[in-house]
Amino acid sequence: MTVDAHHHLWDIDVRDQPWITGPEREALHRDFRPSDLADAIRGTSVDTTVLVQTVADPDETPEMLVLADSVQCIGAVVGWVDLTARGVRERLGALLSHPAGRWLKGIRHPVEFEADPDWLIRPDVLRGLAAVEDAGLVFELLVRPHQLPAAIKAVGEFPQLTFVLDHCGKPPVDGDARRWESLVRRLAEHPNVLCKLSGLVTESGQRPPDVEVLRPCVEVVLDAFGPGRLMFGSDWPVCTSAASYREVLRLAAQLVGGLSQRERTAIFDGTARQVYEL
Repeated sequence: MTVDAHHHLWDIDVRDQPWITGPEREALHRDFRPSDLADAIRGTSVDTTVLVQTVADPDETPEMLVLADSVQCIGAVVGWVDLTARGVRERLGALLSHPAGRWLKGIRHPVEFEADPDWLIRPDVLRGLAAVEDAGLVFELLVRPHQLPAAIKAVGEFPQLTFVLDHCGKPPVDGDARRWESLVRRLAEHPNVLCKLSGLVTESGQRPPDVEVLRPCVEVVLDAFGPGRLMFGSDWPVCTSAASYREVLRLAAQLVGGLSQRERTAIFDGTARQVYEL
């Protein structure tokens, strides 16, 4: 079986998604509901998914928890809290004590949209990360390459906190990736960091994506983290701007096709089940 460790759901009538900009993402400006997810995974090997936040809105996470309580395939939620708030510990406690709080397994902040490249190592943010650690949750790193130095420093401050790098750190897939590679390798030196094999089809900007264009970046994270610290994520429905759900699964399988069965099972199933307690 397969765990999809990264996907989203949203209802435009309930909450706008201001990050959906540009003509290439116009098709995303509609509702993506559980029924759409069911259609996307039908007939694939995916049986369990991880629902991830999309906007910095305190009301989104409780709604996601309710969805996880009612949608069979959703096995975990990665939500959002304001890490800089004085009451961050209380907010995390309220989410965990929510009637469906058992589904909350991680927290993410869209750091990629922060103007300050050192946002992750601001004192107030570090206090927030300490609260995430004390709550026993995972923290997901949504960063761009220029924010990786701060991510490396933040990770070093919390060796007992599990970090997950989303979308391989958004490398320049079809460009000069040397600085990204150097920084990702430094990040991977910390054993408490894992990486999601996700988002690359969108970063490539190709439709359909070329597996050989994606391969160099995948080889970097495979070598840096090892298969045991990698997890497959579709990044659906964002991925649909470049490839269908099935195409993303197929490309991922091709990209790790040279690994052993045990290693492939870790990437597509075992590691995510362990990290998110599925």
